[in-house]
Amino acid sequence: MKTAADHPMRRSDAHQWRRSPTCEGPKVGQTIGFCRLSTHRTLARHDRPPKAMVRPTAKTRREESRRSTHDCVRHGAKWLFCLLACATLAGGLRAQEETRQQRGKRVVSEALAALGGDAFLRVEDRVETGRAYSFYNAQLSGLSVATVYTRYLAPEPGKLAQRERENFGRKQDEGFVLFNEGGAWEVNYHGAKPLEDQRLKNYREGELLNILYILRQRLSEPGLAFYSQGSDVFENQPVEIVDITDGDGRTVTVYFSKFTRLPLRQSFRRRNPTYGDFDTEVTAFSKYHPTGGIQWPYNIRRERNGDKVFEMYSETVEINQSLGDELFTLPPNVKMLPKDK
Repeated sequence: MKTAADHPMRRSDAHQWRRSPTCEGPKVGQTIGFCRLSTHRTLARHDRPPKAMVRPTAKTRREESRRSTHDCVRHGAKWLFCLLACATLAGGLRAQEETRQQRGKRVVSEALAALGGDAFLRVEDRVETGRAYSFYNAQLSGLSVATVYTRYLAPEPGKLAQRERENFGRKQDEGFVLFNEGGAWEVNYHGAKPLEDQRLKNYREGELLNILYILRQRLSEPGLAFYSQGSDVFENQPVEIVDITDGDGRTVTVYFSKFTRLPLRQSFRRRNPTYGDFDTEVTAFSKYHPTGGIQWPYNIRRERNGDKVFEMYSETVEINQSLGDELFTLPPNVKMLPKDK
């Protein structure tokens, strides 16, 4: 690198030349002075060789212009990112103003509206026809064409207020299972046999914690609480997760679709009377279709501790069919069989 002493134009001459009013401007590429350059102030020592300052060429000016434009774009992107971050933070602060209880209640209200709103609350009975599968140890143990009749009763806090009858066979002549407020029976050509107490208890508890039953029968029940667990992704779908707890301390966790607002999955735990630990009961709802002004899942699957135990594929669903009491009572003069011990 040339120093000031080596260059034909001295520093003092450069200053004198700039001060002269009669002097022509420097030519492109001509040296106009010297300076010591350093990227760090602490490194700009007096013993560093000076570097000549040269008037930039047109090419250099174009490059500097492009570099300046690039810097503007880069800094502009940074400012845009900062603005977006501030907007997101502001939205997060607004979301924090909504408590978890309020958010949970809002998600449940949106689910009720998605199911049909007032039309869903006015459903009095329902008839589902399709194929029912039962499983044991994750293996198919039963398959039948089934028709399920359901009728809602006047809500009563903490008690199951519905009747249900499950008929089997394409002609509904292969027997049925009956659930009502008085008990539960399995009825066939032999007679009517009461179901085991534990099976009846499990049925009633499962229905009480069924999100579709809660939305139809229990929303105004005293002591019912909603608590949002936030958002997540379930089976590649964004969901809102809400814990619903009743006055007896029973809790069901429900996954609601963020797109459709409909319930997709629910789970709760109950104590196993044999082993003393807890069983996890999961129900999945899918293939919603409109029927009678409401949305209803045509595919319902139940699992226990990760093993499938029941699945129903509905082909038709009808509501408000004015089902009579005779469907939900034992036939007259039926032979009563002893309960299994």
